Amino acid sequence: MDEILPMSAKELTRLEVMQRLKEKRLQQKEAATLLGLSVRQVKRVWQKYRKQAAKGLVSAKRGKASNHRLDAGVVQQALDLVKQKYSDFGPTLAHEKLVEAEQLQISRESVRKLMIEEGLWKPRRKKKEQVHQMRERRACFGELVQIDGSDHAWFEERGERCTLLVFIDDATGQLVELLFVPEETFFGYCAAARHYFEREGKPVAFYSDRHGIFRVNMPQSLGTTSGLTQFGRAMQELEIQIICANSPQAKGRVERANQTLQDRLVKELRLRNLSTIESANAYLEEFRKDFNRRFAVPPRSTHDAHRPLLPSENLDRIFTHQRSTSLSKTLTVQYNKIIYQIQTERPTYALHKAPVVICENAQGEVAILYQNQPLAYTTFKKLARQSEIVETKHLNRAVLLPKPPAANHPWRTYGKQLNGKPIQENSLGAD
Repeated sequence: MDEILPMSAKELTRLEVMQRLKEKRLQQKEAATLLGLSVRQVKRVWQKYRKQAAKGLVSAKRGKASNHRLDAGVVQQALDLVKQKYSDFGPTLAHEKLVEAEQLQISRESVRKLMIEEGLWKPRRKKKEQVHQMRERRACFGELVQIDGSDHAWFEERGERCTLLVFIDDATGQLVELLFVPEETFFGYCAAARHYFEREGKPVAFYSDRHGIFRVNMPQSLGTTSGLTQFGRAMQELEIQIICANSPQAKGRVERANQTLQDRLVKELRLRNLSTIESANAYLEEFRKDFNRRFAVPPRSTHDAHRPLLPSENLDRIFTHQRSTSLSKTLTVQYNKIIYQIQTERPTYALHKAPVVICENAQGEVAILYQNQPLAYTTFKKLARQSEIVETKHLNRAVLLPKPPAANHPWRTYGKQLNGKPIQENSLGAD
């Protein structure tokens, strides 16, 4: 009985060529061209065919385990660790933790296959992407920095929801600054920018969305200086341009970074059991350096476009909420529902209608500057509280939810009293 040999399409092609060689209908050089082999390799194949016929063309590895297969113990150890500690991690991040934290030698593709087999990871269908015009990266480090705030449950159920301020360089993809804050505010961005400037220097431009911190969306808004927001005014003093994007796709680099951080950073905070803004901010510098080591790319130009801070650029004054106004005839000025009385030894008429700048820092400390010099003052009167203007992003924090009534509140006993006395449960229907 003839033996049935399982052969691949490649082996069947070789068999046909060898038969033609045997019948002298083909030369070895022509056979080499047909098979994509060298003449020397064709001679080896021909010798096997002459000795063993078609069986000599079948791969000897068929039906045998690969020499590069993973050890069963390594596979089981990786599977146990993924289920215990990294069940909701993606294959790439889970592989990094297995190799770096657990000292396990396993490939990323092996981890992905294991997670798919165990139902821990579902391969995603590739969506039909909307085509946007590509924009080439800037050439120099510090030429353009994209900034954004990402509101997310960074501490999951362990802590309160907060916002991560992200500064990413366009040329290299480096995270140049990360800072957790309760919400996006002018002073929050000032604190992040100050850390960045003192470490790297001043960039040429910031690229942001059209949030009210960066752009005056109502041209006739009160309290602005020459149509600039407080952050815009501060950056203008530092000679840093602010460019506002027209769509999220335009600042896609920081948007994609936010998605990566919402996956990786959340899990790193969980592994370290960090649940407060203070403890998380202390860890961010370590995370930032590790992120840049993995994902940053070299710039096209070696020139660093950052500029050093000048001695005349006082960040303590620049990063304050400023309002330009003028003194009254009685040397008073009103700011934030408080009337300030200027104290001076010079003649009072010298300061009548004098232009001043009121500066308030993040701690609520107020300074009144006249020709860049602070004036002494006393608080004269605090006005009654009025309705406040709150931005949409800050509405949830501004609205105080009503507290439930106390246990002894009359509402609790409504409908359970008769003639001012509590009703006994068995007093009704006793007859």
